[in-house]
Amino acid sequence: MTSSPPSLSHDANDLAAQRAAIVRQYFRMVDAGDPGLLDLYTDDVELFFPKFGHGHGKEDMVEFARRLWTDLGSIGHDIDGLDIMVCGDRVIVEGREWGTLADGTAWPDGTVSTGRFCNVFTFRGTRISSVHIYADPDIASAHTEKIQQLHRAS
Repeated sequence: MTSSPPSLSHDANDLAAQRAAIVRQYFRMVDAGDPGLLDLYTDDVELFFPKFGHGHGKEDMVEFARRLWTDLGSIGHDIDGLDIMVCGDRVIVEGREWGTLADGTAWPDGTVSTGRFCNVFTFRGTRISSVHIYADPDIASAHTEKIQQLHRAS
């Protein structure tokens, strides 16, 4: 199912609301593995994700998803609980995510890995021209050496 973002509004408040709605749609589509997600992006979309680095264009978005889903079995986001802040052409989102790895391991572990993330979207009209995803790619807390070095038990 391919869905397009709403048409561009000339009112700044309407545009901010449209962009927030597009971000919610983005997370629903990510959770569903909907390839129509690409329709939300500009052709020259920019991506940043830790350990992946920077990507440019829809082809890199597809490659990122392919690499990410190599280890993922499922992913879900607390869409109703997203904290969405719109500031001009930027939409900053803090939230929680969870899922399973391909081997069935559930994440986050609730101790070290809590499933918190922050995404920064940049828009051109009603299309996403950039998404920077700030999340710990060690979703299953498997990087034990770094955890032992940094984790502060409550």
